[in-house]
Amino acid sequence: MALKVCKFGGTSMADGNVMSRVKKIIESDSDRRVVVVSAPGKRYSDDIKITDVLYRCCDEVEKTGEAPSFNIIRTRFTSIVKELNLDFDIKYVLDETERRIAEEKSTDFTASRGEYLCARVMAKLLGAKFIDAEEVIFFKENGIFDGEKSYTAISRAVEGEELCVLPGFYGCGSDGKVKTFSRGGSDISGAIAARAVNATLYENWTDVSGFYACDPRIVTAPKVINSLSYKELRELSYMGANVLHSESIFPVRKANIPIQIKNTFRPDDAGTLILPSVYYKPSGRIITGIAGKKDFTVIFIEKSLMNSEIGFIRKVLSVLEDYDIPIEHIPSGIDTMSLVIESSRLTNGVLEEVLQGIKKAVDPDVIRVTENIALIATVGHGMSSSVGTSARLFKAMADAKINVKMIDQGSSELNIIVGVKNEDCERCINAIYHEFFR
Repeated sequence: MALKVCKFGGTSMADGNVMSRVKKIIESDSDRRVVVVSAPGKRYSDDIKITDVLYRCCDEVEKTGEAPSFNIIRTRFTSIVKELNLDFDIKYVLDETERRIAEEKSTDFTASRGEYLCARVMAKLLGAKFIDAEEVIFFKENGIFDGEKSYTAISRAVEGEELCVLPGFYGCGSDGKVKTFSRGGSDISGAIAARAVNATLYENWTDVSGFYACDPRIVTAPKVINSLSYKELRELSYMGANVLHSESIFPVRKANIPIQIKNTFRPDDAGTLILPSVYYKPSGRIITGIAGKKDFTVIFIEKSLMNSEIGFIRKVLSVLEDYDIPIEHIPSGIDTMSLVIESSRLTNGVLEEVLQGIKKAVDPDVIRVTENIALIATVGHGMSSSVGTSARLFKAMADAKINVKMIDQGSSELNIIVGVKNEDCERCINAIYHEFFR
């Protein structure tokens, strides 16, 4: 039996009119039996997301014990229920929520209430069973998602139900209190639900008609990608293509469940299909997509005979481990290596401490720092079977007079990553896109 899990993003929950549209989408296909929702997003450009208001409420509670900004939440949800003409005592639910926010004094609990309230309203609108994520999604003591326990709980909760609604973004920590995923984590919640019920398809409904070959804010009218692999999605999402949370593929990948990106406002558009390896077929194109991310710092280390010094890289990496700093890339040569790190990890004097630590650990001949670097990832399975891809890419950059600060390409040939100055990021993406797509 076909079974689809649908996740609707914040724009799809923005007001009563859009939620009525979502109701029609869900009811148009009886296979859509599990619905995961985000908190209401912006209704217009100057509007504020509900989750942002809730973070403000948390700050207010910590300082004064009260959250006056909760009135914004109250007004918004009262308006939604009124627009939907629902027979639902939203005042009682809001009163209880405000009380618990003041009582819990928890950032995670407060931030999760947008999804909770939205799911309560959506369940009422659909006449569906409401399942609180706090009761079916669990985290272990180390904060890692507990898949075995969560999948079993979700499966039991939806068994025998025609339609269920689950709030995204949060679950229950090992201490019994609400714990959230990282921002945008409702995508992960949807993938978890899809895995739990062994869905045939995980639909992710948003405000775009699929995954673009690059950011439409940078390149005018880029092509929509009809299909791509999990691996390509992971590379593009991590490097800034934010249609889908980069971690949302992990629950569904093991179960080989395809993901489809769909547009709530244009439901008849085909969207983009994201496929596991067992279903993915090469499209014939060389490049699938291009994505960029700014604000990296590169620490360049040089030492003669580095390659023959046992444990050299381990010693360098142990310094970063002491400061809990993850590394994005490590391009290297015989006597050189570079550490590419998000600049936000090296603020408040941490960079200088790390440099001193590296000097003490390995006594390099040269250690140099380059800041304000952007990383551009050009991704596609077709690169491995196409001669001259790198030459075309670097010629396009040279023609645009963009200086390459760093190059990193894995043996899989799935991607080529280049480092450029922050100010060259947009021009670089444009140059690569026009070389391969125009």
